[in-house]
Amino acid sequence: MLWPFLLALSLLPWIPAFLCRVTTDAELAVMEGRSLTIPCHYDPQYAGYVKYWCRGKMREFCTSLARTDLATPAVKKVSLFDDPVQQLLTVTMGDLKEADSGWYMCGVEVGGGWTPDVVAYTYIKVVHGMSVVNSRLSGEEGSSVTVECHYSERYRDSEKKWCRSGDWRTCLLTGADGSYEDPSVALSDDRSWTFTITLKELRMRDSGWYWCSVGAQQMLVQVLVTPRPTTTAATETSPPTPSQSAVLLPPPEPITEQSRSSHRHILEALLVCASIVVLVGLALLARKLWRRHRRDPVQGQLNWIKARHNEFSGEVSDPQSTGVAFLNADTQDVHMY
Repeated sequence: MLWPFLLALSLLPWIPAFLCRVTTDAELAVMEGRSLTIPCHYDPQYAGYVKYWCRGKMREFCTSLARTDLATPAVKKVSLFDDPVQQLLTVTMGDLKEADSGWYMCGVEVGGGWTPDVVAYTYIKVVHGMSVVNSRLSGEEGSSVTVECHYSERYRDSEKKWCRSGDWRTCLLTGADGSYEDPSVALSDDRSWTFTITLKELRMRDSGWYWCSVGAQQMLVQVLVTPRPTTTAATETSPPTPSQSAVLLPPPEPITEQSRSSHRHILEALLVCASIVVLVGLALLARKLWRRHRRDPVQGQLNWIKARHNEFSGEVSDPQSTGVAFLNADTQDVHMY
């Protein structure tokens, strides 16, 4: 029963290291010759503790570079700033060389041999070469755009060029003073890791791919020129002339319940009138068909009498023996004499 108690007692000093923590970026990269700022966040209970920055991945073998309880850091290009309100330790390292690449530790000194410090690790990689702030730029026709190319320290005295991709004859070089300028482009090298190109008075044909070149290093940059907007918008917003205002129509009157009722009565009257016209037309058509039906039987009897008359006229030569037929219009009877 004594062993579990002793084990828990021995682990008690290590509990703060698991419950409380310090955080920072796991990996950072920086161009050779430039400076780098590393943020280290810690929990509020460590606001009054000593913080430190050292190189290495093990506390026992970590080379101290700066501490908050020392006015002067061990390495001049390293500085610390502790903000207890924000719970933030800011580490700044300047003029970095490729040899400065490696593991670093941001720690809070808790104190005591039995209590470990609370730390966080980060890997810093210092590279040489060049980079472009924005590799894709766009500008309106007639405006200007600026390209910033950063290079490492070893290329400070190297030749700087700006070329159109696919045509090396278009390359422009900085002069002895690190500058070049003409009506369409300006080059400037500050000799402190920044090569600046300014394209002036952009034209549509300036769209395309370009090279930003420093020594043997090259970076592609795309420039897109957009058309200049037309001035039709200004004419659309101009105030109307007196002649234009004279033909303006008044706004339509709102539809009320009274107007709806009057429109409904008008529609009902139109429907009644249309029904009457249709009924009258149907009555006239029926009367016409009935009269035609009455005339058709009489006409048929007359045709039959005419045919019989022609038949008998061929057989009887005496005109006195020919009969006469009378048609009674009222009774439609035929009488032969």
